[in-house]
Amino acid sequence: MRIVVSEFISLDGVVQAPGGPDEDTDGGFAHGGWTHPFFDPEVVGGFIDAALASTRALLFGRRTWKVMADAWPERAGDPFADRMNALPKYVVSRTLTASDLTWNSTLVPGDGAVARLRELNGTGDGDLLVMGSPSLVRTLLAEDLVDELRLMVMPVLLGGGKSIFPADGGLRTLELAATATSPAGVLTTTYRRAAAG
Repeated sequence: MRIVVSEFISLDGVVQAPGGPDEDTDGGFAHGGWTHPFFDPEVVGGFIDAALASTRALLFGRRTWKVMADAWPERAGDPFADRMNALPKYVVSRTLTASDLTWNSTLVPGDGAVARLRELNGTGDGDLLVMGSPSLVRTLLAEDLVDELRLMVMPVLLGGGKSIFPADGGLRTLELAATATSPAGVLTTTYRRAAAG
């Protein structure tokens, strides 16, 4: 099962609170919902749909899971929402318990998360898709567990906020697999882990 990361990202590398003003205000972040002016159903929506098409399960950190679990079940009846709601979910957390989870979700305890995700990465077929979850994605990238990075680069500078990229000085080479540009200037890019050698 490949681990695929899908992110809305600003030109200055920020992924925090793309969906709404109250989604994540950590650090005084005041630009929640910054993706809305740039979203279009054909290019950006199609890019998201394509990622979901090969997905067999979703993977979230605690905060992103909570936001998604609060939003998606009430959207039943829409084909995209129905797919999101039906997929199994894995939630990495050090604070939640299995009894806290809803929305077809399974707990991956934070202390053993890397080992468990290595197991999932080595079994099954299809994709394990990560949306949002910047702390989790930083760990996955640092541990070389990301097979594909799908970025929707929005033409905006946010001046600071959460990033998905490790700051450990490690060199990680990727290969560009696909790219497209939307009428609003969103660059959709798919990167894959570079072949060894």
